[in-house]
Amino acid sequence: MSIIEKMSKIVNDGDVAAGEKMIHDDYQFLMHSSGNKLGKQDILKWLGMKDVKKEKVRVLFENDEVGFEHAFVSYKDGNKEAVMTYYKYKDGKVVYMETGATKLPK
Repeated sequence: MSIIEKMSKIVNDGDVAAGEKMIHDDYQFLMHSSGNKLGKQDILKWLGMKDVKKEKVRVLFENDEVGFEHAFVSYKDGNKEAVMTYYKYKDGKVVYMETGATKLPK
């Protein structure tokens, strides 16, 4: 199973323990909407909320250094987005992520 496939399962399951293992301690997530960066503990807390479901995940490219995916994401509040994600890997873990999202009709 690729790192992207593992991360998709972790997100869908809200599996904080698995997230702890797959997310590098130096992890950063860039939020384009605000310019803020979230760290590992922020993302683990978010995972525990089980707010997101990813569907139709397509791995567009992946090697030992980077990965790109496209997925349809649904949130508990009913919002939906088409999301493109860039992953950067370090030591076999996710160390950096950026997303670009397009809102979809509910």
